[in-house]
Amino acid sequence: MIKEKVYDCIIIGAGPGGLQAAVYLGRYNRDVLLVDRGGGRTRHAKRIENFLSQKSISGKEMLEIGMDQARKFGVQIEKSRVSRVLKKDYFEICTGKDKFLSRFVIVSSGIYDNLPLVENVHKYLGISFFTCLDCDGYKTTGKKLLVIGDSINTVRLAFAMEEMFTKDVTLILQSYDPPEDYKDELKKEGISLVKGNPSGIVGEEKMEALELHDGRRFECEVIMSDFGFKLNDEFLSELTLEKDSHGFRYVVKRNYESSLSGLYIVGPLNTGTDQAIVAAGEGATAAIDIKNRLLNI
Repeated sequence: MIKEKVYDCIIIGAGPGGLQAAVYLGRYNRDVLLVDRGGGRTRHAKRIENFLSQKSISGKEMLEIGMDQARKFGVQIEKSRVSRVLKKDYFEICTGKDKFLSRFVIVSSGIYDNLPLVENVHKYLGISFFTCLDCDGYKTTGKKLLVIGDSINTVRLAFAMEEMFTKDVTLILQSYDPPEDYKDELKKEGISLVKGNPSGIVGEEKMEALELHDGRRFECEVIMSDFGFKLNDEFLSELTLEKDSHGFRYVVKRNYESSLSGLYIVGPLNTGTDQAIVAAGEGATAAIDIKNRLLNI
Protein backbone atom coordinates (compact mmCIF):
# COMPACT_ATOMS: atom_id res chain seq x y z
CA MET A 1 0.00 0.00 0.00
CA ILE A 2 1.42 3.40 -1.03
CA LYS A 3 1.35 5.96 1.74
CA GLU A 4 -0.40 9.22 0.83
CA LYS A 5 1.85 12.25 0.67
CA VAL A 6 1.61 14.66 3.61
CA TYR A 7 2.55 18.28 2.89
CA ASP A 8 4.12 20.47 5.53
CA CYS A 9 1.57 23.18 4.70
CA ILE A 10 -1.28 23.67 2.27
CA ILE A 11 -2.22 27.26 1.48
CA ILE A 12 -5.73 27.97 0.22
CA GLY A 13 -5.93 31.11 -1.91
CA ALA A 14 -3.24 33.00 -3.82
CA GLY A 15 -3.94 36.46 -2.45
CA PRO A 16 -1.20 38.65 -0.93
CA GLY A 17 -1.34 36.75 2.38
CA GLY A 18 -1.24 33.29 0.85
CA LEU A 19 1.51 34.13 -1.62
CA GLN A 20 3.68 35.80 1.01
CA ALA A 21 3.31 32.75 3.23
CA ALA A 22 4.18 30.50 0.28
CA VAL A 23 7.36 32.48 -0.44
CA TYR A 24 8.49 32.24 3.19
CA LEU A 25 7.75 28.53 3.56
CA GLY A 26 9.30 27.78 0.18
CA ARG A 27 12.47 29.59 1.29
CA TYR A 28 12.53 27.34 4.35
CA ASN A 29 12.62 24.39 1.90
CA ARG A 30 9.30 23.12 3.20
CA ASP A 31 6.93 20.96 1.16
CA VAL A 32 4.17 23.41 0.28
CA LEU A 33 1.06 23.19 -1.89
CA LEU A 34 -0.81 26.34 -2.89
CA VAL A 35 -4.39 25.74 -4.08
CA ASP A 36 -6.00 28.66 -5.88
CA ARG A 37 -9.31 28.94 -7.75
CA GLY A 38 -8.36 32.09 -9.67
CA GLY A 39 -9.98 35.51 -9.55
CA GLY A 40 -10.26 37.34 -6.24
CA ARG A 41 -10.57 40.91 -5.04
CA THR A 42 -6.89 41.80 -5.35
CA ARG A 43 -6.68 40.53 -8.93
CA HIS A 44 -9.42 42.99 -9.93
CA ALA A 45 -7.63 46.01 -8.42
CA LYS A 46 -6.60 48.34 -11.23
CA ARG A 47 -3.97 50.34 -9.31
CA ILE A 48 -2.51 49.58 -5.88
CA GLU A 49 -0.57 52.65 -4.71
CA ASN A 50 -0.20 52.11 -0.95
CA PHE A 51 2.07 49.03 -0.95
CA LEU A 52 5.59 50.00 0.15
CA SER A 53 8.07 50.24 -2.77
CA GLN A 54 5.28 49.98 -5.37
CA LYS A 55 4.41 53.43 -6.70
CA SER A 56 1.58 51.86 -8.69
CA ILE A 57 0.92 48.25 -9.59
CA SER A 58 -2.19 46.40 -10.69
CA GLY A 59 -3.46 43.62 -8.46
CA LYS A 60 -3.09 41.18 -11.36
CA GLU A 61 0.57 42.05 -11.82
CA MET A 62 1.26 41.85 -8.09
CA LEU A 63 -0.23 38.35 -7.87
CA GLU A 64 1.53 37.11 -11.00
CA ILE A 65 4.88 38.28 -9.61
CA GLY A 66 4.03 36.53 -6.33
CA MET A 67 3.21 33.30 -8.17
CA ASP A 68 6.56 33.41 -9.94
CA GLN A 69 8.35 34.02 -6.64
CA ALA A 70 6.58 31.09 -4.99
CA ARG A 71 7.42 28.74 -7.88
CA LYS A 72 11.06 29.87 -7.73
CA PHE A 73 11.23 28.56 -4.16
CA GLY A 74 9.69 25.19 -5.03
CA VAL A 75 6.06 25.77 -4.08
CA GLN A 76 3.65 23.49 -5.94
CA ILE A 77 0.63 25.36 -7.33
CA GLU A 78 -2.69 23.64 -8.01
CA LYS A 79 -5.41 25.49 -9.94
CA SER A 80 -8.56 24.21 -8.29
CA ARG A 81 -11.43 25.14 -5.99
CA VAL A 82 -11.37 23.76 -2.45
CA SER A 83 -14.71 22.21 -1.48
CA ARG A 84 -13.99 20.88 2.04
CA VAL A 85 -11.42 21.09 4.79
CA LEU A 86 -11.48 18.33 7.41
CA LYS A 87 -9.26 17.63 10.40
CA LYS A 88 -8.40 14.02 11.27
CA ASP A 89 -4.87 12.81 11.89
CA TYR A 90 -3.87 15.45 9.35
CA PHE A 91 -5.79 18.19 7.59
CA GLU A 92 -7.64 16.91 4.54
CA ILE A 93 -8.08 19.43 1.75
CA CYS A 94 -10.68 18.29 -0.78
CA THR A 95 -11.08 19.70 -4.28
CA GLY A 96 -13.45 18.50 -6.99
CA LYS A 97 -11.68 15.19 -7.54
CA ASP A 98 -8.60 15.14 -5.29
CA LYS A 99 -7.74 15.01 -1.62
CA PHE A 100 -4.51 16.40 -0.17
CA LEU A 101 -3.08 15.89 3.33
CA SER A 102 -1.15 18.45 5.33
CA ARG A 103 0.22 19.12 8.80
CA PHE A 104 -0.73 22.79 8.66
CA VAL A 105 -3.15 24.92 6.64
CA ILE A 106 -3.19 28.64 5.86
CA VAL A 107 -6.49 30.04 4.58
CA SER A 108 -6.17 33.14 2.40
CA SER A 109 -9.30 32.82 0.29
CA GLY A 110 -10.56 36.39 0.57
CA ILE A 111 -13.97 37.98 0.14
CA TYR A 112 -16.51 39.04 -2.49
CA ASP A 113 -17.82 42.62 -2.57
CA ASN A 114 -21.59 42.92 -2.65
CA LEU A 115 -21.99 45.10 -5.73
CA PRO A 116 -25.31 46.83 -6.42
CA LEU A 117 -27.29 45.79 -9.49
CA VAL A 118 -26.27 48.87 -11.42
CA GLU A 119 -25.75 49.00 -15.18
CA ASN A 120 -22.12 49.64 -16.21
CA VAL A 121 -20.76 49.01 -12.70
CA HIS A 122 -18.09 46.60 -13.97
CA LYS A 123 -17.01 49.09 -16.64
CA TYR A 124 -15.95 51.53 -13.94
CA LEU A 125 -15.06 49.14 -11.11
CA GLY A 126 -11.64 50.04 -9.73
CA ILE A 127 -11.41 53.08 -12.01
CA SER A 128 -14.02 55.48 -10.64
CA PHE A 129 -16.37 53.06 -8.83
CA PHE A 130 -14.85 51.97 -5.53
CA THR A 131 -15.78 49.80 -2.54
CA CYS A 132 -12.92 50.43 -0.09
CA LEU A 133 -12.02 53.72 1.57
CA ASP A 134 -8.57 52.52 2.66
CA CYS A 135 -7.77 51.18 -0.81
CA ASP A 136 -9.19 53.89 -3.03
CA GLY A 137 -10.47 56.82 -0.99
CA TYR A 138 -7.48 58.93 -2.05
CA LYS A 139 -8.52 58.59 -5.69
CA THR A 140 -11.66 60.65 -4.95
CA THR A 141 -9.69 63.67 -3.71
CA GLY A 142 -11.25 66.93 -4.89
CA LYS A 143 -13.82 65.16 -7.08
CA LYS A 144 -17.60 65.15 -7.26
CA LEU A 145 -18.46 62.09 -5.17
CA LEU A 146 -21.54 59.96 -4.59
CA VAL A 147 -21.58 57.65 -1.57
CA ILE A 148 -24.17 54.88 -2.00
CA GLY A 149 -25.39 52.19 0.40
CA ASP A 150 -28.16 51.55 2.88
CA SER A 151 -27.00 51.58 6.49
CA ILE A 152 -25.70 53.75 9.30
CA ASN A 153 -22.21 52.69 8.20
CA THR A 154 -22.86 54.33 4.81
CA VAL A 155 -23.69 57.59 6.57
CA ARG A 156 -20.48 57.38 8.59
CA LEU A 157 -18.58 56.64 5.39
CA ALA A 158 -19.95 59.85 3.85
CA PHE A 159 -18.67 61.86 6.82
CA ALA A 160 -15.24 60.24 6.53
CA MET A 161 -15.01 60.90 2.79
CA GLU A 162 -16.01 64.54 3.29
CA GLU A 163 -13.45 65.03 6.05
CA MET A 164 -10.49 63.44 4.25
CA PHE A 165 -10.97 63.65 0.49
CA THR A 166 -13.62 65.94 -0.98
CA LYS A 167 -16.17 68.49 0.11
CA ASP A 168 -18.48 67.68 -2.82
CA VAL A 169 -20.34 64.68 -1.39
CA THR A 170 -23.87 63.44 -2.03
CA LEU A 171 -25.17 60.53 0.04
CA ILE A 172 -27.68 58.19 -1.64
CA LEU A 173 -29.47 55.68 0.58
CA GLN A 174 -31.90 53.08 -0.78
CA SER A 175 -34.31 52.88 2.15
CA TYR A 176 -32.39 53.44 5.40
CA ASP A 177 -33.55 56.50 7.36
CA PRO A 178 -30.75 57.98 9.49
CA PRO A 179 -31.44 59.31 13.01
CA GLU A 180 -32.31 63.00 13.18
CA ASP A 181 -29.00 63.99 14.76
CA TYR A 182 -27.18 62.39 11.81
CA LYS A 183 -29.42 64.27 9.38
CA ASP A 184 -28.62 67.50 11.18
CA GLU A 185 -24.90 66.75 10.97
CA LEU A 186 -25.18 65.97 7.25
CA LYS A 187 -26.76 69.39 6.68
CA LYS A 188 -24.10 71.06 8.80
CA GLU A 189 -21.34 69.42 6.73
CA GLY A 190 -23.03 70.27 3.42
CA ILE A 191 -23.64 66.63 2.46
CA SER A 192 -26.84 66.22 0.44
CA LEU A 193 -29.04 63.27 1.44
CA VAL A 194 -31.02 61.47 -1.27
CA LYS A 195 -33.33 58.44 -1.07
CA GLY A 196 -33.54 56.18 -4.09
CA ASN A 197 -32.37 53.02 -5.85
CA PRO A 198 -29.47 53.33 -8.32
CA SER A 199 -30.10 51.76 -11.73
CA GLY A 200 -27.17 52.71 -13.96
CA ILE A 201 -23.98 54.69 -14.39
CA VAL A 202 -24.03 57.21 -17.23
CA GLY A 203 -20.93 58.04 -19.26
CA GLU A 204 -19.04 57.00 -22.35
CA GLU A 205 -15.33 57.64 -21.78
CA LYS A 206 -15.66 58.52 -18.10
CA MET A 207 -18.27 58.47 -15.35
CA GLU A 208 -20.68 61.40 -15.66
CA ALA A 209 -23.72 60.59 -13.53
CA LEU A 210 -25.66 57.98 -11.59
CA GLU A 211 -29.25 57.38 -12.66
CA LEU A 212 -31.90 56.17 -10.20
CA HIS A 213 -34.83 53.90 -11.01
CA ASP A 214 -37.21 56.88 -10.83
CA GLY A 215 -35.26 58.66 -13.57
CA ARG A 216 -33.40 61.17 -11.44
CA ARG A 217 -29.76 61.70 -12.34
CA PHE A 218 -26.96 62.89 -10.08
CA GLU A 219 -23.76 64.14 -11.66
CA CYS A 220 -20.59 62.57 -10.32
CA GLU A 221 -16.98 61.80 -11.17
CA VAL A 222 -16.55 58.98 -8.64
CA ILE A 223 -18.71 56.65 -6.55
CA MET A 224 -17.91 54.97 -3.24
CA SER A 225 -20.18 51.96 -2.71
CA ASP A 226 -20.99 50.47 0.70
CA PHE A 227 -23.06 47.29 0.45
CA GLY A 228 -20.74 45.05 2.45
CA PHE A 229 -19.13 41.79 1.41
CA LYS A 230 -19.36 38.04 1.85
CA LEU A 231 -16.61 35.64 2.81
CA ASN A 232 -15.23 32.96 0.54
CA ASP A 233 -15.30 30.39 3.33
CA GLU A 234 -17.89 27.75 2.43
CA PHE A 235 -15.22 25.04 2.51
CA LEU A 236 -14.68 25.68 6.25
CA SER A 237 -18.29 24.88 7.19
CA GLU A 238 -17.50 21.44 8.64
CA LEU A 239 -14.96 22.82 11.11
CA THR A 240 -15.81 24.39 14.46
CA LEU A 241 -14.03 27.75 14.42
CA GLU A 242 -14.45 30.73 16.73
CA LYS A 243 -16.00 33.80 15.10
CA ASP A 244 -16.57 37.40 16.16
CA SER A 245 -19.59 38.62 18.11
CA HIS A 246 -21.55 38.90 14.85
CA GLY A 247 -20.79 35.30 13.91
CA PHE A 248 -19.21 36.58 10.70
CA ARG A 249 -15.40 36.88 10.61
CA TYR A 250 -12.91 34.52 12.21
CA VAL A 251 -11.12 35.21 15.47
CA VAL A 252 -7.37 34.53 15.31
CA LYS A 253 -4.40 34.75 17.68
CA ARG A 254 -1.44 37.09 17.31
CA ASN A 255 0.23 34.56 15.01
CA TYR A 256 -3.00 34.33 12.93
CA GLU A 257 -3.78 30.80 14.07
CA SER A 258 -7.50 30.17 14.38
CA SER A 259 -9.18 28.43 17.32
CA LEU A 260 -8.35 25.12 15.59
CA SER A 261 -4.72 24.21 16.17
CA GLY A 262 -2.70 24.19 12.97
CA LEU A 263 -5.16 26.18 10.87
CA TYR A 264 -4.23 29.80 10.20
CA ILE A 265 -6.46 32.48 8.65
CA VAL A 266 -4.91 35.55 7.01
CA GLY A 267 -6.46 38.43 5.09
CA PRO A 268 -10.01 39.76 5.28
CA LEU A 269 -11.54 36.54 6.64
CA ASN A 270 -10.12 37.38 10.05
CA THR A 271 -11.07 40.37 12.19
CA GLY A 272 -8.10 42.50 11.17
CA THR A 273 -7.73 45.28 8.61
CA ASP A 274 -8.44 44.37 4.99
CA GLN A 275 -5.40 45.60 3.03
CA ALA A 276 -2.99 43.85 0.68
CA ILE A 277 0.08 44.94 2.61
CA VAL A 278 -1.47 43.90 5.92
CA ALA A 279 -2.44 40.47 4.54
CA ALA A 280 1.13 39.99 3.29
CA GLY A 281 2.45 40.70 6.78
CA GLU A 282 -0.03 38.25 8.25
CA GLY A 283 1.06 35.58 5.77
CA ALA A 284 4.71 36.09 6.70
CA THR A 285 3.89 35.90 10.42
CA ALA A 286 1.88 32.69 10.00
CA ALA A 287 4.63 31.10 7.90
CA ILE A 288 7.33 31.91 10.46
CA ASP A 289 5.19 30.41 13.21
CA ILE A 290 4.62 27.23 11.18
CA LYS A 291 8.37 27.02 10.48
CA ASN A 292 9.06 27.08 14.22
CA ARG A 293 6.44 24.42 14.94
CA LEU A 294 7.70 22.13 12.17
CA LEU A 295 11.18 22.27 13.72
CA ASN A 296 9.70 20.81 16.91
CA ILE A 297 7.80 17.92 15.27
